[in-house]
Amino acid sequence: MPALRTAVLFGATLTTGLGAGLFYAYSCSVMPGLARVDDRSFIEVMRRINVAIVNGWFMLSFLGSLVLIGVAGVLALRDGSRAMLPWIVAAAAFQLAMLVITSAVSVPLNNRLAAAGAPDHIADPAAVRSAFEASWVRWNLIRALTCTASFACIAWALRLSARTPLTD
Repeated sequence: MPALRTAVLFGATLTTGLGAGLFYAYSCSVMPGLARVDDRSFIEVMRRINVAIVNGWFMLSFLGSLVLIGVAGVLALRDGSRAMLPWIVAAAAFQLAMLVITSAVSVPLNNRLAAAGAPDHIADPAAVRSAFEASWVRWNLIRALTCTASFACIAWALRLSARTPLTD
């Protein structure tokens, strides 16, 4: 089982790192870049991104990381690998926080932006953007931080796993 646990921890680390990198990229490049465009362009691009991001590759890291972290926790319990368990639990808590933020804040903001309609038909695009941008950017930064914390925790659990002899 230690080899399986290590493989699952590796997968959890990889998918968690991909998620953290995605939110980090939004925080330091995508959103600052979009901050420099006009209101209609901002709305159009964000609406297109929000549709395009719902795909299998994104979902693999977005939901798969928490599943793999959970499986790693179960395997660590079964193997008696208690040293890494607090790190796995912390990683899961941070990932869960990111999912809560996404479902409670980011998705509703995205849905309101979509409901505003096509940018060319919005009477006051500045108001639509204003109701979206600052909050979305702030909460995305928090998602980036929670995912990065999760990545650090699961990476440390993987490191601890590497110290455990493989006896499969």
